[in-house]
Amino acid sequence: MAVFTGAGVAIVTPMKADGNVDYEQFGKLIDFQIENGTDAIIVCGTTGEASTLTHEEHLDTIRYCVEKVAKRIPVIAGTGSNCTETAVYLSTEAEKYGVDGLLLVSPYYNKATQNGLYAHFKTVADAVKVPILLYNVPSRTGCNILPETVVRLCRDTENIVGVKEASGNISQIAHLAAIAEGKVDIYSGNDDQIVPIMALGGVGVISVLSNVAPRQTHEICQKFLDGDVAGSRKLQLEALELCNALFCEVNPIPVKKALNLMGMQVGPLRMPLTEMEESNAKRLENAMRAYGILK
Repeated sequence: MAVFTGAGVAIVTPMKADGNVDYEQFGKLIDFQIENGTDAIIVCGTTGEASTLTHEEHLDTIRYCVEKVAKRIPVIAGTGSNCTETAVYLSTEAEKYGVDGLLLVSPYYNKATQNGLYAHFKTVADAVKVPILLYNVPSRTGCNILPETVVRLCRDTENIVGVKEASGNISQIAHLAAIAEGKVDIYSGNDDQIVPIMALGGVGVISVLSNVAPRQTHEICQKFLDGDVAGSRKLQLEALELCNALFCEVNPIPVKKALNLMGMQVGPLRMPLTEMEESNAKRLENAMRAYGILK
C-alpha cells in the first residue's frame, strides 16, 4: 500500500526576518494545506530549504510538523544527505518523531556509482522501519538513479517502496514503470508532468504547486484516480503557465515569492538563494492572477 496517493505538498519552511524558522507561520501553512485537501505533507525537502537548515533546525522542523499534523494526513520527512552516516542519523531521529515515511535524495556532489547508490540507500533503509521514497533529481544532484537500481532497491529492501521521479525524462520513467512489476510507487516530482506520469501508473505527485494551489493540485490527481482522465488533463493544462512561472528561477525562490504575494508571510530565503528578479516576479504575479489565486 502506497504511503499516500494523490497530491503531497513539498512544503516551504517559513522564515522570520532574522532568518530563524517561523514555527507559528508554519503551523498556519500546515492547516491551510489540510483544509484544502492536500493528501500528504513532505517536510524538509528541496522546497523546504533543507540544505541550509542546521541539523537541529532540520529535526525541530520535522518534529513540529508531525505534532501539528497530528495524524490528519501522512507526513513524509526529507532526511537525505550526501553523507550516508548523516542520512542514517536524520532518518532514525525522524522515525522517533512518528513520521509516516522518509524521502531520501540521491547523494549530491559525490556522484556515486549505481552500486554506491544501492549501498547508500540500503544502509539507511536497514537502520529504520518506516517506508522510504527515493528522490531522483539529477538536475540538482548530478546523479541519476537508474530504473534498474530503483527496482533492485524496492525488491531487496522491504521498506523502500517508491520514488519521486524529477528527472523530467518521460522515457526513463516509462522504462521504470515497465520493469517495476508493481513493486515501485512512482510519484511525479514535476508539476507539469502529473498526468503523464500517472498515465504510466504513477500514484500521485510531490508538488511545489500545491503550496499555492492545494485544492487544484489535489483535484488533478483525484480526477485521474477516479477515472476522469479528461478532467484531470484539463486541470493539468490549465495549471501549466503557473507551473512554468514557479520554476522560472530555481525552486523555492518563486514559490516563496508567490506565498508572500498571497499574504502567507513565509519570509525571506536563506542564502545563497536570493529574491526574484523583477521581471520574473512580474511574470509570476501575472500567472497567479490568470490562474485565479491572486486578485
